[in-house]
Amino acid sequence: MTDKMQLILGSGSPRRLELLAQIGVVPDAVSPPDINEDVAKGELPRDYVKRIAAQKSAAIIAGPDEIVLVADTTVALGRRIMGKPVDAAEARAFLSLLSGRRHKVITAVVVKRGDKTWARDVQTTVMMKRLSQPEIDSYIASDDWRGKAGGYAIQGPAGAFIPWINGSFTGVVGLPLAETATLLASAGYPIYGVPA
Repeated sequence: MTDKMQLILGSGSPRRLELLAQIGVVPDAVSPPDINEDVAKGELPRDYVKRIAAQKSAAIIAGPDEIVLVADTTVALGRRIMGKPVDAAEARAFLSLLSGRRHKVITAVVVKRGDKTWARDVQTTVMMKRLSQPEIDSYIASDDWRGKAGGYAIQGPAGAFIPWINGSFTGVVGLPLAETATLLASAGYPIYGVPA
């Protein structure tokens, strides 16, 4: 038995690594699973992120004393799921739709240890100000939209587009830290150096 629980982060997101570092958690391994993230016909946004996070967790093989942490984030405008845009045109379309409106950012987190899993999903309401064409053009030119659900990142230049949120800022970035810390502690991971 090792002194420290082994943690596998099932995500290639540099933002999730940065967020974990804020609470002193450094994964022992990073292993993004290769799964199909297509939306099922008629699937609602919350059900979608919960399903994808569960599939990511199931796709990672881990030993009985290894803890797996995965998450999935999506942007939802009503029932419409806005994943990562495939190109600049889709990112521009997403921003145009979100402009001047409220939307939800939903992140599902799953922690697995052995045959036990712990899961939470966190929904945050985000208001995007009405965007001018020059604002959209400038943001698209920055390339900051690449790989970001909904075509924007609140922690980057698009933070200037968001006058308020109601919920978890870190959940919008991609990993709600309060809930993640609780899940990791439940699985026996020594959050803040203290074994659960």
